[in-house]
Amino acid sequence: MASIRDVAKHAGVGVGTVSRVLNETGYVSEDTKRKVHETMEELSYTPNELARNLYHNRTGIIGVVIPDLDHPFFSAFTKYVEMALYAQGYKAMICNTVATSNREKEYLEMLDRNIVDGIITASHSLDDESYLKNNKPIVSLDRDFGEKIPIISSDHQKGGLLAAKELIRCKCKNVIQFTGSQRTRNRSFDRHTAFARELTKHSIQVTTVETAWNKFTYKYFHKIMAEFMSKYTDVDGIFTMDIPAICCLNIALQNGISVPRDLKIIGYDGTYLTKMVTPTVTAVRQPIKRLAEQCVETVLQLIAGEEVVPKCKVLDVSLQLGGSTRDTVR
Repeated sequence: MASIRDVAKHAGVGVGTVSRVLNETGYVSEDTKRKVHETMEELSYTPNELARNLYHNRTGIIGVVIPDLDHPFFSAFTKYVEMALYAQGYKAMICNTVATSNREKEYLEMLDRNIVDGIITASHSLDDESYLKNNKPIVSLDRDFGEKIPIISSDHQKGGLLAAKELIRCKCKNVIQFTGSQRTRNRSFDRHTAFARELTKHSIQVTTVETAWNKFTYKYFHKIMAEFMSKYTDVDGIFTMDIPAICCLNIALQNGISVPRDLKIIGYDGTYLTKMVTPTVTAVRQPIKRLAEQCVETVLQLIAGEEVVPKCKVLDVSLQLGGSTRDTVR
């Protein structure tokens, strides 16, 4: 295996010159850079990534903390975060908390010990104080920790309004919305406030049901949706996340309820699942790829020590029309 000394010898330069090329420090002429890179390729030389990162006082690793990789929104978000980090020369270390705060705490401790350079968190398991007492680079998706930690989110108020206006257009009179647990301050809850307010303005009955904290499985949602759909038999509109929206669609069809004639259903996130059922599900679509890219851009700004880093970035959402509210779209 070739060493840095072998590269220097074959390129006819000093070891220090090769080191400056690898670490992108100091002046090296373009001709010399090209010669060094050609020699490294010829000798199949692989730089010591650990040594290079230590030279720059970084690990080249970002911790990505999410509640459940099995959830289609979080799996897509994680994929795009990893791609964006890789494009910037970083690697992602994924922490799947699965409703367990211990894993989340361990990643914060890793940040303290400089095992990772920063953290992007989309989880809700750990208390605010555990994050706020850490002065290292942290970026949050949706969860509001206050001014200290930058937050990236979708325009959830607009998302709630889009869903409400679609059900108003459908002439719904009795609507139920399922929300996540509100035990943490989370910008995503804004959609439910805006949704209920808009429907109430139009004299439409709205019932809000809060689901359990950190539960994301199809099995759990199917059980809850079946329970409340049997309880509220006169409901003609449902607003919830993508997975429970699909649960509602399946339960309705199993019970002979026509969608969208008798029941309109709107999901939230707009993941690929909404297009894999018949009828397809109308959903408020979050810009998952852009959310991931903005999280990466912001955490790298913090790592670089930039003085001006936006404390909040809000990205636009759109309504993805499907057959669960419109007969003409299947």
